[in-house]
Amino acid sequence: MESKVSEGGLNVTLTIRLLMHGKEVGSIIGKKGETVKKMREESGARINISEGNCPERIVTITGPTDAIFKAFAMIAYKFEEDIINSMSNSTATSKPPVTLRLVVPASQCGSLIGKGGSKIKEIRESTGAQVQVAGDMLPNSTERAVTISGTPDAIIQCVKQICVVMLESPPKGATIPYRPKPASTPVIFAGGQAYTIQGQYAIPHPDLTKLHQLAMQQTPFTPLGQTTPAFPGEKLPLHSSEEAQNLMGQSSGLDASPPASTHELTIPNDLIGCIIGRQGTKINEIRQMSGAQIKIANATEGSSERQITITGTPANISLAQYLINARLTSEVTGMGTL
Repeated sequence: MESKVSEGGLNVTLTIRLLMHGKEVGSIIGKKGETVKKMREESGARINISEGNCPERIVTITGPTDAIFKAFAMIAYKFEEDIINSMSNSTATSKPPVTLRLVVPASQCGSLIGKGGSKIKEIRESTGAQVQVAGDMLPNSTERAVTISGTPDAIIQCVKQICVVMLESPPKGATIPYRPKPASTPVIFAGGQAYTIQGQYAIPHPDLTKLHQLAMQQTPFTPLGQTTPAFPGEKLPLHSSEEAQNLMGQSSGLDASPPASTHELTIPNDLIGCIIGRQGTKINEIRQMSGAQIKIANATEGSSERQITITGTPANISLAQYLINARLTSEVTGMGTL
């Protein structure tokens, strides 16, 4: 096995991807990037570290096989040095092994495991390293994590054998590389849909889409008391909510164009609370946002429903209705954030 790698080694360029935590990456980069620079120069391998404020980063090592082994050796010894340094400050007596996580296309993992686990068993026995292939693929990718732990020497031997397997059985089909997620998942809105960003991919997010659509439908209606038009293209008189309610209640205020009309709704008693809100906060909010006058009739005995009367311009009424429905929907679907 050994001779085969060294003979064909120089003309074979390999790429190996490692998954590291932020702290490990910091150790590899070193002060002002000195450590990684030294590793690049001494090994002759290209070492790239993924960008991003992610808890995990991908370290890509590319080059002829012998350069890759040198880079791996340097990383393994650096990690051992870190372990020794951290032990000098702690009471731990047994030295934990060095652990590296490779990211391998799932289509190559079968060859790595071998029939009935024979290959992975052989690698473990001949190198003395522990090797584990994750059962599940990494999120939004077709790659799996292969964890290697042991002494630096055992790890280097193990990586050599894994490289041989990877060279002998190239990946089948397209590989979707694993991209670690940022610590907080960013959200984008496009075409009325909400997506969360995971690596390179935008994943549709139905709950956020609902919220976004509701928000989008509400944006043209500025709450009263602000100076922008309440409805694009329509000049509505703007007043503070108190004035608006006084106006709406007096005949003079109803002269405002377009003409005011009245709409009635019936709401089940058990849902009326979510529309009124604590101490009337929600209903006041709806009044303010819609500019409509909203009256809720007192409960009548023996009736399971309450009457709501909405008065205002057609635009005010439709917005008030929409906001009331949004409250009901959020109550029923449990999306109580609206």
